[in-house]
Amino acid sequence: MTILAKAAQPLPRIQPENQPDAISDLDDHIPALQAEPGFRDFLSAVAENSPFLRETMLIEADFLSQTLNQDLEAMVAALIDGTETACDGAIGEADLSRVLRISKRRLALLLGLADLGRVWTFEKVTRCLSDFADAALLAAVRFSLGEEGKRGKLIIAEGLEPEKGSGLIVLAMGKHGAREVNYSSDIDLICFFDPTFMTGSDTNAFEPAMVRVIKRVVKLMQERTAHGYVFRIDLRLRPDPGATAVAIPVEAALTYYESLGQNWERSAYIKARPVACDQKAAARFLKDLSPFVWRKYMDFAAIADVHAMKRQIHQHKGHGAIAVRGHNVKLGRGGIREIEFFVQTQQLIAGGRNPLLRARATLDMLPLLAGAGWISEATAETLARHYVFLRDVEHRIQMRLDEQTHILPSDDAGFCAVARLSGYISAKAFDADLRACFEGVSKAYARLFEDAGSSGTDTIALLVDDEARAKTVLSDLGFDNVQQVLTILRGWRQGLYRAIRTKRAQDTLAAIEGKLLEAFGRTAQPDRALFAFDHFLKSLPAGIQLFSLLKANDHLLDLMAQLMGSAPLLSETIARHPHVFDALIDPAFFGSVPDRHEQVRQLATTIGEASDYQDLLDRVRIFTQEQKFLIGTRLLASTISVAESQALYSDLAEVVIEGLLPEVVREVARQHGAVADSAVTVLAMGKLGGREMTPTSDLDIILIYRNKAELSQSDGPRPLPVSQYFARITQRFIAALSAPTGEGIVYPVDMRLRPSGKAGPLATDLEAFCSYQKESAWTWEHMALTRARCIGGSAALRMTVTATIEDVLRKPRNEHALRADIIDMSTRLHEAKPTENIWDIKEVPGGLVDIEFLVQYWQLLGAAREDDLLSPNTATALAEAYYAGLVIDQDFEILKEALRLYTALIQLIRLCLDGALTGEALSAALADRFCVAANEPDRERLEARLRETQSTVRKIVSRVLARSDGNTDADWKTEGG
Repeated sequence: MTILAKAAQPLPRIQPENQPDAISDLDDHIPALQAEPGFRDFLSAVAENSPFLRETMLIEADFLSQTLNQDLEAMVAALIDGTETACDGAIGEADLSRVLRISKRRLALLLGLADLGRVWTFEKVTRCLSDFADAALLAAVRFSLGEEGKRGKLIIAEGLEPEKGSGLIVLAMGKHGAREVNYSSDIDLICFFDPTFMTGSDTNAFEPAMVRVIKRVVKLMQERTAHGYVFRIDLRLRPDPGATAVAIPVEAALTYYESLGQNWERSAYIKARPVACDQKAAARFLKDLSPFVWRKYMDFAAIADVHAMKRQIHQHKGHGAIAVRGHNVKLGRGGIREIEFFVQTQQLIAGGRNPLLRARATLDMLPLLAGAGWISEATAETLARHYVFLRDVEHRIQMRLDEQTHILPSDDAGFCAVARLSGYISAKAFDADLRACFEGVSKAYARLFEDAGSSGTDTIALLVDDEARAKTVLSDLGFDNVQQVLTILRGWRQGLYRAIRTKRAQDTLAAIEGKLLEAFGRTAQPDRALFAFDHFLKSLPAGIQLFSLLKANDHLLDLMAQLMGSAPLLSETIARHPHVFDALIDPAFFGSVPDRHEQVRQLATTIGEASDYQDLLDRVRIFTQEQKFLIGTRLLASTISVAESQALYSDLAEVVIEGLLPEVVREVARQHGAVADSAVTVLAMGKLGGREMTPTSDLDIILIYRNKAELSQSDGPRPLPVSQYFARITQRFIAALSAPTGEGIVYPVDMRLRPSGKAGPLATDLEAFCSYQKESAWTWEHMALTRARCIGGSAALRMTVTATIEDVLRKPRNEHALRADIIDMSTRLHEAKPTENIWDIKEVPGGLVDIEFLVQYWQLLGAAREDDLLSPNTATALAEAYYAGLVIDQDFEILKEALRLYTALIQLIRLCLDGALTGEALSAALADRFCVAANEPDRERLEARLRETQSTVRKIVSRVLARSDGNTDADWKTEGG
């Protein structure tokens, strides 16, 4: 229980001899006040410095007397609750107006004293002001809707909650939306209506009726009467306020935001909160608007727009310099708005990817941004401290005269009054603390928005007047073909490419041009890196987002240069999908590698943000591309090992399959219903099955289903026969993964390993799968089955399929027949793809495929008697074959090291190149990376090791798979080319 009279802390007083007793009139109204000298002294200090609160105390003396013995919480709660229910029962407009204004006056008195006496924190005071604003609006809306209902213009719900089902949407914006309403604040509202929610009303009369409702609400809230006003209302944040009505149809609003909406409007909607309206209609509208506010990609271009708006405020209102007296604590430099812009800009950048960064309140967001790594904890704590200080000062400026002002008084009397209300005895100390606060905020804001330091090499001067100096500087940076480099740079300035045709794009690129050249100069081949970047620009559809991103993140310039110089495939990925760079901007990139659990969480969030099925497919593509790019960049930077990258790529594919499959099933069920008591699962084969995914691996999969109830068709509005139903699911699932959309594809899909290959049905019935594998499958199909495992779908079905596969693979084999089949399979493969290129590591004789075939031979040969042989992973299965005695020591060590070498090189080749690699096409930068991965000093030693390893592996394969007629594998290898 908090008694205000007991809890209020003292405030500095004007010297009594210089000031008559400011509250002597209260003694007659509140005799008991004499028994509380401390509280009386506090009230005197308040009255001396705040004419508004002195007048309010006199008007509400009887109410003020209750603060001597009643709980402050209970008094405030009673005012808010009474306001919300003010129009319950029969009450006229004049009576409602009077009740709202008296309640607001009393609330202002209680909260003003609780704030000045440090009884409640700034956050609690603003929360109560916001809650009261909600309650007052609700009473006004209910009354106004009721009046339209009485006129017969609206059919409203019976009872005390006419807003429900009305289709009326009232959004609290700004501080009201964030529940941060200040002491003498107006409240920003945007009002819409959704006619689809109001059934039975006259369609033609609906819009005028809603406009009248809002106009009546505004009148009830802001009209000044003998009892004052409730809140001033500002409706100017709505679309095109000069030309639109005060209430707008949602369809028109969405069309406006989709086509004409600006970044400042996106920023405003961060704080939007439905109040006093049809909550269902408001929730649907905000969900439809969400893609406008929260972009799929990080939006660094928003920084320039938000900062431009702040500069306009400074220029228009003269708030650019820091001067304490006369300074605007909200809009001035180092003020409240800079802290809010600081937070909201980073929300616009990152909130689309991370829903945790969508909180409305500034103080709530600062620790969230620090927790996500976007700002330091020290910055968050400093800005929070400054924000609370400035909001406290803002309240005291407004409490003096109940004016909506944020300007510190210029005169001594006014400035000293605000200082005393803020607890300062000395105006000089108050001045010093204000100045330190403004400067601290301004510095933090400048670090986010302003250009700091040099922009790097002065390319403007080089290009315009001094070609000789340009060539010298470029040569010093490490470029060889400086004339071609100059030609490229001039082309950028002329806007030759689509991505740099706009003035804004050219200016943003020019701002990073110097640093970019310096970054290219630090690579092994500066010319190659620059030429690759130029090629990248040619294919880039738009440049402003990427250039803004690079401008805001210096560390990415070096990374971009490295990618361009040594990883052309990754640079092509950026060109096709620039948003993949977002994954590197997120501070989480520099922390721990996301594990499978984190990938599941991120994908679930991504899917949950989708507005429809097509949007879901696009979002999954964006997610997968970003995650692939993130893994690849970590591998390129050597922050993860090759084995870790295989596991991460494989986890990613599994997570995507597990996330997409139920969405596809739901989409098919929406059209065709379901098949009761049925189940599906995905059987992963090949690289995915073995958890050996590379950056470019396709998905070898089979979709298996079980129709346990043996139903003939689905139960939907457009039923399908069961086999066709699951074939449709399979088709949709393949399309969900591999059909190109505007965001590309997720993975290529290969279904040829299903029973009977291309001739077989797309979806495989469980019984047919079991029967085929046990009775009809070829040896090569059982070889493929050694790498199979189930992903997603029904857990029970996964267990059944897994058990069937183990039964098939554990059956005893005829060693001679098995060897003959594998030799035949390998011969066909090498005849179909003959190569002696040592860099074709997978297909070359003695390469990766030969090791995989050999391991699968041992698995099929020994699985009948060895329980642990059936690992789908090649390295693990090789080790188990060794432990089972199937592989001699020397062969095991050679094959293990060969597998490690091949895996490392293939992973890098797939990461960096699109297509086959030959020695002639291998760049020096990429060769250096290969040498590091293989732990070899130079390219010559690496190529020699590859030749020797491939030769040795061939000999092992030949010896192990020796033919029974006396010939060896060497013969059929030679015959096959």
